[in-house]
Amino acid sequence: MLCDNCGKEGVRERSVTRTLGKGKDMIIVEGVPVISCPHCGESYLTLETIRGLERVKRAGRKKAIKREVGVVTFA
Repeated sequence: MLCDNCGKEGVRERSVTRTLGKGKDMIIVEGVPVISCPHCGESYLTLETIRGLERVKRAGRKKAIKREVGVVTFA
């Protein structure tokens, strides 16, 4: 598969964790597929993934599993 940014072959799909929303409305989404290019370093989402994240955001906390998470402020 070719990179949409640099046009070179060899992009890879990897899974990352993303956050949606902020404050008390923030949810953490694990296993988000991201396309990553080892040549130019660009990472991007497919249209299918973006639509999936929009569905997750609309569902919000209804489908979320509650877990305790530590929060640290970068100083």
